[in-house]
Amino acid sequence: MKVVIVGGVAGGATAAARIRRLDEKAEITVFERSGYVSYANCGLPYYIGGVINDRRALTLQTPEGFKKRYGTDVRVHSEVIAIDAANKTVTVRETESGREYTESYDKLLLSPGAVPVMPVPAGRDGKRIFTLRTVEDTLKIRGFIDGEHPRSAIIAGGGYIGLEMAENLSRAGLEVIVVQRPPQLLNNVLDADVASFVHAELRSNGVKLLLGAEAEAFEETDGGVTLRIKGGESLSADMLLVAVGVAPDTALARSAGIETGIKGSIIVNDRMETSVKDIYAVGDAVRVRHAVSGREAVIPLAGPANKQGRIAADNICGRDSRYHGSMGSSVIKIFGLSAATTG
Repeated sequence: MKVVIVGGVAGGATAAARIRRLDEKAEITVFERSGYVSYANCGLPYYIGGVINDRRALTLQTPEGFKKRYGTDVRVHSEVIAIDAANKTVTVRETESGREYTESYDKLLLSPGAVPVMPVPAGRDGKRIFTLRTVEDTLKIRGFIDGEHPRSAIIAGGGYIGLEMAENLSRAGLEVIVVQRPPQLLNNVLDADVASFVHAELRSNGVKLLLGAEAEAFEETDGGVTLRIKGGESLSADMLLVAVGVAPDTALARSAGIETGIKGSIIVNDRMETSVKDIYAVGDAVRVRHAVSGREAVIPLAGPANKQGRIAADNICGRDSRYHGSMGSSVIKIFGLSAATTG
């Protein structure tokens, strides 16, 4: 059996390891468009803030490690750009050389993850406007801080990444302001009375909050970046992080005729099977059932992705495993405060 996995990190890397445990003879190939196949997403802001100083600590497994331990062929800087479901092949582009080739499969697992949402045009491209999703993003931000020594930062978005970055940029010595469209931080997960503790903790540590403010435009200027608030107010700083959320990265799946649902997510059944035979999907890109409400949901968290990866692997290898939904459990540390939620 030949299994091709598109994307690593929590879902794809977990599935690869599980398939090897269940089938010693399976031929497993993982394609990852970034340079890192398995890394600790939650640690990325803490490398920027200097809490984690060794960049190697971010990497959970390397391509060489996968080959040695699991007999798995991991190809980084390799982007799958097309799926031919009828002939069971994928087209791969090597991002560094531009070379394209096809690879066959018996079973295909998609773990494409999500992409940061850019809510407004960012003006001309520059080096002071950032998003944070990959190790490469992390190294870019850390390199900018070490090389340019910015003194101030605007963070657009008050979710998990935005607040973890607010803490770490503040610890790195920057003046930080968080701009959030809803009137509270962590709007999708915390009630207002609980969020007030988060507001107080950030403010007591010198982080400024501008709540109920909608970003209308942001643009890099000479020596800085400007964010314009709807209504006329403008903010200026040395750097800007856009962290308003993520969206399922499902362009590849849609082009292959795979059925999608809410927010463009890949529709899967409880065996993690898509609408196309022998193609599975896991992680931030898939639609799940919320275990409490029973409603359709997209829950981009590492815990569910790990579990889905194991379940997909079981079914690829002939077992019968089922995914019964996500609770959306999560926890965040903000300076001396921890806030957790579930359900």
